[in-house]
Amino acid sequence: MRNSQIKIGSIFGVELGLHYSWFVIAVLIAFSLAAHFRSVNPHWSDTTIWGIAIIAAVLFFAALILHELSHALVAKLRGLPIHQITLFMLGGAAQIEKEPADASTEFWMAIVGPLTSIGLGFCLLAIASASGWSRGLTPRSPGLALLVWLGYINLMLGAFNLIPGFPLDGGRILHALVWWVTKDATRSTRIAVRVGQVIAVLFIAYGIFEFFGGLVISGIWLAFIGWFLLQAAGATYFRIQATGLLRDLRVGDLMSTAYHSVNPDTSLQYLVDETLFGTGARCFLVMDGHRFAGLITQADIRAIDRSRWPWTLVHDVMRPAASVHSVTPDTTAMAALETMARENVNQLPVVSNGGVQGVISRGHLLRVLQAQAELGSAPIKRAA
Repeated sequence: MRNSQIKIGSIFGVELGLHYSWFVIAVLIAFSLAAHFRSVNPHWSDTTIWGIAIIAAVLFFAALILHELSHALVAKLRGLPIHQITLFMLGGAAQIEKEPADASTEFWMAIVGPLTSIGLGFCLLAIASASGWSRGLTPRSPGLALLVWLGYINLMLGAFNLIPGFPLDGGRILHALVWWVTKDATRSTRIAVRVGQVIAVLFIAYGIFEFFGGLVISGIWLAFIGWFLLQAAGATYFRIQATGLLRDLRVGDLMSTAYHSVNPDTSLQYLVDETLFGTGARCFLVMDGHRFAGLITQADIRAIDRSRWPWTLVHDVMRPAASVHSVTPDTTAMAALETMARENVNQLPVVSNGGVQGVISRGHLLRVLQAQAELGSAPIKRAA
């Protein structure tokens, strides 16, 4: 999701982004709200109806950001860095670089989101009530209609996220509670995922029932949500298993010693024509003899006008070794993956005693995880 988004700013050091799928649901919400407001307030003008519908859609996603920021705040207070929140078709996701280390941290991180949404919902309804709205009556003014709709939708958002299925907050809460009782993170993950899968299947079954019962749109949405939860539960289980595996492996056990290197005095034109096109490599270590001097990527080369390639040396473009993040052979694979995620790079040099021992890449770590999933009994080296 990192690469498929539009950056919209940052709050408290957390980068905010919109996944492209967000625009689909934003348009659907605006159209459905316009139809709703037109049916309950037929005397409103089209300008008023569409204006309120668009404002409500924007404020709804602002509420989603507040929901995710509450997760981020608790995570940061517990020492878990979060640098990015992305809004997508079915809500939002705060990207956490590390999994919680204990049940208490996961519980508070998970529950604060629904509590924030529910609290916001009650506050908005209280404001609407203080402004003259009575429960059970259709609000007649656009302002009251906006407050009431936002109040109820936030209550629904909080309640929906309490459903105990991954990746919803309720699934995380269930996982934390089982973890606290059993003291076994792996077992609690397995139980929480199984519960989430059962709930997902029930969503799908009820959606199909409603579809054939005549509620076509509602049925399709329920089935789609169930399918999403089913896929996400499996993906979450794999990710948590992967975290445990990578935490037990050393970079030295997985690194590749067959890395691509280039001399700092090489021209960009020669590098592209004679080396890059021949290897397809996206990243080169810059080696001055046996000394690691820096790193150069395809992105660094593209930043230089093509007409200057014959006269521009690698030394002039590379990222100096002092600014390049590296790991040692004794670094855990999980720590290396977290560094790659934090710095938004796909590979890291492995350096020991001032010399390069190899490279570790995100793609290679994923292939190791895939092999371990397919050949679960295959022997692997463990970190000392």
